[in-house]
Amino acid sequence: MHPYVERTIRRIYALNSNEKLFLQAINEVLDSLSFVLEEFPEIEDWNLLERICEPERQKIFRINWMDDKGKVNVNRGFRVGFSSALGPYKGGLRFHPSVDLSVIKFLAFEQVFKNSLTGLSLGAGKGGSDFDPKAKSEREVMRFCQAYMTQLYRDIGHKTDVPAGDIGVGSREIGFLFGQYKRLTDRHEMGVLTGKEAFHGGSFVRKEATGYGTVYFAEAMLASLGDELSGKQCIVSGSGNVAIYAIEKLQGKGANVIACSDSDGVVYAPNGIQLPLLKEIKEVKRGRLLEYAERCEDAKYVKAGNIYQIPCYAAFPCATQNELDAPDAQKLIGSGIRCVAEGANMPCTSAAVRLFRKSGVLYGPGKAANAGGVTVSGLEMQQNASIRNWSFEDVDAQLKGVMISIHEKCSYYGQQYGTGPSDYVAGANIAGFLRVVKALMGYGVG
Repeated sequence: MHPYVERTIRRIYALNSNEKLFLQAINEVLDSLSFVLEEFPEIEDWNLLERICEPERQKIFRINWMDDKGKVNVNRGFRVGFSSALGPYKGGLRFHPSVDLSVIKFLAFEQVFKNSLTGLSLGAGKGGSDFDPKAKSEREVMRFCQAYMTQLYRDIGHKTDVPAGDIGVGSREIGFLFGQYKRLTDRHEMGVLTGKEAFHGGSFVRKEATGYGTVYFAEAMLASLGDELSGKQCIVSGSGNVAIYAIEKLQGKGANVIACSDSDGVVYAPNGIQLPLLKEIKEVKRGRLLEYAERCEDAKYVKAGNIYQIPCYAAFPCATQNELDAPDAQKLIGSGIRCVAEGANMPCTSAAVRLFRKSGVLYGPGKAANAGGVTVSGLEMQQNASIRNWSFEDVDAQLKGVMISIHEKCSYYGQQYGTGPSDYVAGANIAGFLRVVKALMGYGVG
């Protein structure tokens, strides 16, 4: 490891010693940069590693909201603007009990490289709250979103910070947030939030984008070796927005998706997941996968099961961070897996990633493979700025083009500075890093 990398990691650890997820993300990126530093010594001269690892701004705030029983609840809210080198802060909001500052900082740091890889003029940020939307009524979710935006609205704008959705925040929540922003500012500033419904300024393909993009990236990885998804058995962890549309695109490519999951358990369907039924249960009813198994004769439900025990050709972790660990990776490798593409952010532990890379499994890291969501968010911003709406087919074609371009960048930089064109980890980190640091050097110190 380059001495400058070692010094930077020690300093970051000293400043953020109890933020484990953030430190995991820092290690994963900086570990790839030694060869780049030897070629570009000015990176050390400008102390760009430390600068890129420190958020530009961090906000923590209290959120008071009233539930349906008249009780006042208190949650904690966050918004971290990590880098504006390439444009306004851009990144989603996550509502989940696990949210804390470490989670938000790791997500925002990953977003720096993800947004850079898209080639769009987007900085990076992330936000959210430890609010749990599960089992909450529509009115409770609305009141919470209004309270959250009341604390945040002064800090966002289409030229400064543009939030979007993430876990627990879909088009419904974005609508509530946008409505409150309009009330507070008396402005119909469509570009201030992305992930809106099409009828009030959203883009077609936005809800599909992360799942579709992950499949496009996996398809590109396999195509580089003369392979394809058609006829292959796949598993998709999760059953939320990303997972559902990864399944949809995989089935459209002729793959057989045999399993998905939620936080309660796993559904195994050897003849393939029935997507209309899954959408009805998860998107319309906001229900649990147990109901899917109860209504589908050829599906088996395993409570608290591990989806990574199921042999497959390709795996798409689309649930949450660190869901796939080293024993899971060993099990998948032993059963002959060929491809892993991350639909979630950092769903594989560091040990699992090392095993996949060592064994020659095609591994697409989240910052590259799941960049489809922010890509279409950027396209939504373009549509809002021009007061236009593009067709589903047009946006989908642009999304596919960006994902192929990201694959090409990762392959090129993996060849230049990693262990080869299939070293997508090094390629993604280096390609994303170089674009940001060149912008920082162009701005000077400040």
